[in-house]
Amino acid sequence: MSSIDTLPPLRDVIDRHDLQARKSMGQNFLLDLNLTSKIARYAGTLDTHDVLEIGPGPGGLTRGLLANGARKVLAIEKDARCLPALQEIADAYPGRLQLIEGDALDTDPLAHLTPPIRIASNLPYNVGTELLIRWLTPKQWPPYWDSLTLMFQREVAQRITAAPGSKAYGRLAILSQWRCDPQIVINLPPEAFSPPPKVSSAVVHFTALPEPRFPADFKTLERVVAMAFNQRRKMLRASLKGAAPDIEDRLIAAGLKPTERAEQISLEGFCALARELKKT
Repeated sequence: MSSIDTLPPLRDVIDRHDLQARKSMGQNFLLDLNLTSKIARYAGTLDTHDVLEIGPGPGGLTRGLLANGARKVLAIEKDARCLPALQEIADAYPGRLQLIEGDALDTDPLAHLTPPIRIASNLPYNVGTELLIRWLTPKQWPPYWDSLTLMFQREVAQRITAAPGSKAYGRLAILSQWRCDPQIVINLPPEAFSPPPKVSSAVVHFTALPEPRFPADFKTLERVVAMAFNQRRKMLRASLKGAAPDIEDRLIAAGLKPTERAEQISLEGFCALARELKKT
């Protein structure tokens, strides 16, 4: 018996269903159910929310979410081998776990979930960043979700939470911190997983803000940030010369120095520049 429910230990489930993790699918399974339950608790109050989980694998986090009271979990799994193991969890929690076999990038979760919604996932490494960008950049804000609790490679987690002036600071930090409050809540060593990845991992909890920290047009902000960090070693007047013919004047009007580099500019500064460029 596991420590969170009456289902078998995950290692037994993996052996019985022959669920060896596949590198091609970015799989690394977290087997400690006490740890998956801890991650579920960091997701926040669950009994009032539906929860979206991407890539549940054998269902460690799924069990943690359900054991911690999730009103409903929608689990989207691309690997058909995992479905029988996940169905056993669905049978143990009648009416609270819905399984969809498919690619999360091609699935509309809102067709299956009722707000309020939280997202909690041990994301497959090969699609984690792409999914995060999608969740951070919906057409309308606030988004359909209240919070994200996501596991990444530690390097990615550090980029999400990086401050200006650091090497990790860049586009991911700007997009994450503009509309959310992201915090690293758990650090995990490679040996916590099966098979152990070559890098450490971290769980980041994002709380959606009611509105962005600073006003800015999203498309303009994204374009400016992409240009600036694509040539981050250059001064702004050089890296952003394609943004406007009078870019030096625009930088000064936004309160920035044309000789600064992208990594020196705060989120507020980038938003001010986006507003200035939007005037044209």
